Amino acid sequence: MRLWSLHPCLLDRQGLVAGWREALLAQAVLLGHTRGYTAHPQVERFRAHPEPEAAIGAYLVGIHEESLARGYRFDAGKIAQPPDQHVDAFGHIGRIDVTFGQLGFELSHLRAKLFQRSPEFLAEHAKALETTDELVPVHPLFTPVAGPIATWERPRAS
Repeated sequence: MRLWSLHPCLLDRQGLVAGWREALLAQAVLLGHTRGYTAHPQVERFRAHPEPEAAIGAYLVGIHEESLARGYRFDAGKIAQPPDQHVDAFGHIGRIDVTFGQLGFELSHLRAKLFQRSPEFLAEHAKALETTDELVPVHPLFTPVAGPIATWERPRAS
């Protein structure tokens, strides 16, 4: 499971579809609708939020908005707790901090994935995928802050 902190616009078609599917799985975990993945580290930051169900709902909204921009038809009805339509979805529930170290790790991880499966997408978005620090496009739910890779991240040994 990968719940990207990066903005969904940086994901290729496969990444966006997988992100939607995996966020729906995380939503099921947080709602207690599945026994699998309950201890998955990617879910920790949502579980730590004061309103976990609303946070994952806002996360799904961000992916859904990107899907609409690309002409996809992700079913917004699958979002169990969509944010109030009259309030900024992401500010209303409180944003989640993400460190620059985590963003850098995710950028590197995403570039490697795109190099393998979508070199054309990587070439088209090379400039956005090479940004650093304050220029990293992040999912609207997250606020970038100083710090290392997140403690819940499980980087593979090289």
